[in-house]
Amino acid sequence: MDDGEPDSSAADELKNQNKRAAVQFKAQHALVVAFFMLLLVFHALGIYLFCSGFLLSRLVLQDRSQCDAPPAEVQHGYTTGSMDSGCWHPKSFDKAVVILVDALRYDFTVPFQPRPGDEQPHHFHNALPILYETSVEQPNNAFLRPFIADPPTTTLQRLKALTTGTLPTFIDAGSNFAGTAIDEDNLIEQLYKAGRRVVHIGDDTWHSLFPGYFEPNLTKPFDSFNVWDLHTVDNGVNEHLFPLLEPDMQGRWDVIIGHYLGVDHAGHRYGPDHPAMADKLKQMDGIFRQMIDRLDDDTLLVVMGDHGMDVKGDHGGESDDEVEAAVWMYSKRPMFGSRDAESVSPPLTAKERAVGQIDLVPTLAFLLGLPVPFNNLGQPIAEAFLGTNTDFHNLATVSRLTSAQIHRYQDQYARARKLDESTTSTTSLLWRQASIIYEAARKATHSLSTAEAGGVTDAFNAYQAENLRICRSLWARFDLVSMAMGISALIGTFAIIAIYAHGIGADRATITPLLLGWGAAGTAVGAIVGAAVGLIPSLSLIQLSAFGAATGGISATLIGLWPARKILKLPLPRTFWGSLCFLVTLLLCIGFASNSFTIWEDEQLLFILTTFGVLMLASSLGQDLREDRVLGAANSVSFLVATRLSSLSRLCREEQMPNCRSSYYASATSSTSAGWQLSIPILVFAVLPSVIASFFHRTRNYQGIAVIWIGIALRVGLGLIAVFWVLDAADDNGWIPSISESSLKTSRVLLAQSVLALAFAGGYAIFIVASPLLEVKKEEAQPEERAIAPEPLQPGEPIFTSLDDAPQKPKPKLIIFGYANTHGTRYLLLPCAWIMALQLLQKPMGQGTLALCMVSILNVLEIVDAIDQRHSALGPTLLALMGSYYFFKTGHQAALATIQWESAFIPLKTIAYPWSPLFVTLNTFGAQILCVIAVPAISIWKVPPKHPGLLGRIAGAMATHVLFYAAIAVATVVEAAWLRRHLMLYRVFMPRMLLSIIVLLLVEFVGALVALVGVRFSIVSVNEVFGWPGT
Repeated sequence: MDDGEPDSSAADELKNQNKRAAVQFKAQHALVVAFFMLLLVFHALGIYLFCSGFLLSRLVLQDRSQCDAPPAEVQHGYTTGSMDSGCWHPKSFDKAVVILVDALRYDFTVPFQPRPGDEQPHHFHNALPILYETSVEQPNNAFLRPFIADPPTTTLQRLKALTTGTLPTFIDAGSNFAGTAIDEDNLIEQLYKAGRRVVHIGDDTWHSLFPGYFEPNLTKPFDSFNVWDLHTVDNGVNEHLFPLLEPDMQGRWDVIIGHYLGVDHAGHRYGPDHPAMADKLKQMDGIFRQMIDRLDDDTLLVVMGDHGMDVKGDHGGESDDEVEAAVWMYSKRPMFGSRDAESVSPPLTAKERAVGQIDLVPTLAFLLGLPVPFNNLGQPIAEAFLGTNTDFHNLATVSRLTSAQIHRYQDQYARARKLDESTTSTTSLLWRQASIIYEAARKATHSLSTAEAGGVTDAFNAYQAENLRICRSLWARFDLVSMAMGISALIGTFAIIAIYAHGIGADRATITPLLLGWGAAGTAVGAIVGAAVGLIPSLSLIQLSAFGAATGGISATLIGLWPARKILKLPLPRTFWGSLCFLVTLLLCIGFASNSFTIWEDEQLLFILTTFGVLMLASSLGQDLREDRVLGAANSVSFLVATRLSSLSRLCREEQMPNCRSSYYASATSSTSAGWQLSIPILVFAVLPSVIASFFHRTRNYQGIAVIWIGIALRVGLGLIAVFWVLDAADDNGWIPSISESSLKTSRVLLAQSVLALAFAGGYAIFIVASPLLEVKKEEAQPEERAIAPEPLQPGEPIFTSLDDAPQKPKPKLIIFGYANTHGTRYLLLPCAWIMALQLLQKPMGQGTLALCMVSILNVLEIVDAIDQRHSALGPTLLALMGSYYFFKTGHQAALATIQWESAFIPLKTIAYPWSPLFVTLNTFGAQILCVIAVPAISIWKVPPKHPGLLGRIAGAMATHVLFYAAIAVATVVEAAWLRRHLMLYRVFMPRMLLSIIVLLLVEFVGALVALVGVRFSIVSVNEVFGWPGT
């Protein structure tokens, strides 16, 4: 064997060592991912337990009102129980056309009234005059009233209230787009039982609530979720509704329900103050005029809104603009009246003479001769029963019957819930008083006078109002035991993460299998024990099973740390940066107990990030090496500039007004981007790939596949995104009238789908198969000249001559460019793939801020390396703060109304599950997703190959990142529980708590299955080239 030939056995042994190391790494990696998924399960169980006690749903009684069983004795010889003449009261109409205009705000229907600072009418003013005109000109034929919704102002919850007469509860809010059939007494079911033929046309939400009740041959549902489409549903309703009003079709229906969506969609897409809204309201005005012309004398026409909309066209909250809808009733026969001359004309603002939306239920029930649904809490609308002669006696009769039904419901509910008498003492007293007033007046005169009837009406209305107040308080009761279970599970999981992140003084990857084994076994055993206890009839099986699983798993995981107790330490900060991260997290957790702090959270985060930037700049300038000083300082300045630039993007929440000015959209009353904002995607297309490439260039890693993906694919994708938003603006503003809206929509959808395919299919394919981003150059060595023995300096001095005078064979040199940052740049291909997809789903302003977020992530990687804080909490905590901050800068707030639902249709023409909710999630939480995917890069940025313990350090960084969100979740959950009676609970504290727990679960999910799984492919590809540590 030649001396230069390697020993084959040694090579084989090296290969076997690498194989064993690779198998060991993959096994450890799988267990680390599984451990983080176990933590996700613990959090999910804790959140479920807390929410099941905090977001309570009311007890639904299955009782039904019967036509032949009125709740009180009916006077004046009227025979009850007749479907033809009226069940409890003589009916007024044989038929009804009920029109629901989604998001019909009250001020859309009344003339514009100038106010200081608002002297000029907006686009939504004076565009729908027919409702007000008829109410003024024909007060006995029509009336218009403010129609106040109970929050949450989402369509599904409003439809439940409009048909059952009950109040929504917290748990209903999450089901706005996944409604289940209503299982309590309601108007639609009563119509069906009475043999009335009900036709529905429009929003398909009705069909999920009332399956099987509508006439199948005449009913036509339409998809309700495509908020970009202003006309399809409305045109479809017109197409199918107006033929039913023809004389030859009158005998095929009794009640028509038409649900128009164009006004709501115009608000979501453009905002209320936009020409598209004026056009849509004018269209509605023309439609109602046609309906009036075609109506017969026996048909009631009802037009109403289910909620309003805020200044940007969104809804879901409890602001005045969101709850103030309108209701209008019209009859060809003079059937309506008013209490006095002052209340003949409709109120000019929604603050006067408003009625609740639940009041529609008894009103329609009596007008159509139906029994009032059993669970109803509303009272009859006075104008519908006063008639042309101001018949207070008729109003008193229906008020008494309605209150009697409420009293029957209250009695049943109190028995079912086993409520104390003290709970209903006030309502019981008011019921007795009203009954005494009624009986005294009846016995004295045998016929109620106008004054007496008015007094009876007021007495029963007072009873109804007090009962409504009691029900609101009853349904705001909390299951404190379940909440305590959830909080304890969240705190226990927080303790595990804290110890795992900062309390283990050895390689976390080696101890993870032990913790996972104990945790999984404890979860299984705990679930079994909890289920066994839950079989006791008086206990909840699901609740105890969940609590048992959480408690058993958390306890067992903590017990699993006992064998490794010698390497454990208290998870407390011991460095400046660790202390700073701890302090900032603690202050944020405390701050969320303040409503003003929570409202202005975006400003607090801006201050915190700026403080970090200044301190990192100071630390960089104090480094010993000039290279570290320059690099750290430059990136710190870049981080500060990016943070300040991103602060220019703002979406103000209602509570911040008037001290905040929104810039995310074209104006504070718009939901579209300004013309100048279209330059942002173009700027991102031109700059962002070059900026990312510059960070690869610095370490000579802009090689091979990086050039293809960053220099070509990413730039092409961002270019297509810019074109997409230009086409979207062209569609919104009618810039290209020669091209139809459908053609523009098809073009945009194809562009968006191409970008997503490039990002996920192309990006992941490249990420998985890519080799390390290196350039290897071979440099031939120059032959060495033969050394010549020096001549002796002195005569007789010996001359030494080498025994080996043969010339040395020149050896070539291999120069590897990018070696020092092989791991970091190889992994960074994953965030570079995700940034393309996340950019697509953001509005133009959001694209600019998300691009700045990406630049800031790169800055953080360089700064952490320059100041040698790769192993501290600085990087993961800073990325968590950035995720929270850029959540606000991409046009979101901790409020339901700021969800950008239209993002579901960027790559789709219609709703498609699960894709539509997924796209909304990516739009809403794009910043948090991008930041958590970048977390592993902190531990491997500028780390050369064959570095030991990388997986454990990455796991520690990810645990630190999750720890921040877990702390915020625990704090907001505890504070929401503590402040459960606070005036701002539903508006401020509860939405922020829900945001915290959703973000926690999402970050854990993405961190485990995207980031950590990505680490496997990245590290394996590097170590397959350079060998595994220890070989």
